[in-house]
Amino acid sequence: MRVLLCHNRYQHSGGEDRVFEDEGSLLEKHGHEVSRFTMSNDAITGMNRLELVAKTFWNKAAASELGKIIRRERPQIMHCTNTFPLISPAAYRIAKEHGVGVVQSIHNYRMLCPKAQFVRDSQVCEKCLGRRFAWPAIIHACYRESRIATAVVASMTAYHRGQKSWSSLVDRFIAPTQFVKDKHVEAGFEPDTIEVKPNFVFPDPGTGTGDGNYVAFAGRLSGEKGVDILLETWRHLQADVRLKIAGDGPLAGDVQAASDADQRIEWMGKLDKEKMGDFLGRAACLIMPSVCYETFGLTIVESFAKGTPVIASRQGAMQELVSDGQTGFLVEPANAKAFAEKVEQIFSMSATALRSAARKEFEMKYTADANHERLAAIYTKTLSQSSKQIVPVQPSLENPVLPQDH
Repeated sequence: MRVLLCHNRYQHSGGEDRVFEDEGSLLEKHGHEVSRFTMSNDAITGMNRLELVAKTFWNKAAASELGKIIRRERPQIMHCTNTFPLISPAAYRIAKEHGVGVVQSIHNYRMLCPKAQFVRDSQVCEKCLGRRFAWPAIIHACYRESRIATAVVASMTAYHRGQKSWSSLVDRFIAPTQFVKDKHVEAGFEPDTIEVKPNFVFPDPGTGTGDGNYVAFAGRLSGEKGVDILLETWRHLQADVRLKIAGDGPLAGDVQAASDADQRIEWMGKLDKEKMGDFLGRAACLIMPSVCYETFGLTIVESFAKGTPVIASRQGAMQELVSDGQTGFLVEPANAKAFAEKVEQIFSMSATALRSAARKEFEMKYTADANHERLAAIYTKTLSQSSKQIVPVQPSLENPVLPQDH
């Protein structure tokens, strides 16, 4: 099959960028002809505000470049990982005009929430869920702590929902978990257009040793990831259990201060893919105290691949991935004392059964080969059902007609 992968890279590489790279490699491994179109948010630094707003709504230049690639490579499927902000939904239209099936992965909640996370002040917030215009997000300056920036994102989302850009130009969506699908259906998306396919680990890193005698945290050092809860957990923890923290972010200063004050805590900084595998494989467990609705939790699956159990918040996709008492433990969100109790429990028991179950979970659900079968089936289904009538979309930034909230 001929597949065009389309992705807007982030300034700070994260899980979505990893998935884009891994899916491309996986498809090529299985003999598909893969072409790629990418843009980077690094380009934003050279744009004025008006130019960025225009491209966020509808990037004609990106669509034109995509058209050249489509005419040259003749893909059957265009699979978008992320189009925000520079590629824009214009990518969908150019693909449909050339008879290419369009698939969009859902790796965040951008189409439902301007901040894309359903979190505000380190707590879950659903005030914009289901609204045709996300005015609460503007009031709270949810995106980049700016009302102007939030208004742009909210307007873009409202505009494209009103113009049916997603419902008419995208043939199928891929949600990594049932939780993510359910949230989008709750917001008005058609359930039959959303397929559930988890992310995966490629290549298989093999089982780890679990002999490091420490708890691992890996992720962005930010409020929504529960970093403050993580540090509070170690204030409750009486046992001499080490915590190793890998990552960087706005709360790096708090992590450094905690490391200076408590010899049990060590900040590792950012780790590359190879070092991350060893880091997770040697850990007694991974701890993931996120307070937001994680869409998946790639680090959880990476830990399972190494046979490492996980202690995670009972929230969002995490409660779908972790089987309480089997592949790890689930804890009520933001309950640092409960997290401390589970850490102590793991260190007071034999973790052999947990490690075996975690590895088996990976082998059953998250291998590359199983993922390829599911992805290929979605592409085939898309090709057989991609004859939707296109609803005319004629963007105008001078007088955009935005739907009213009720």
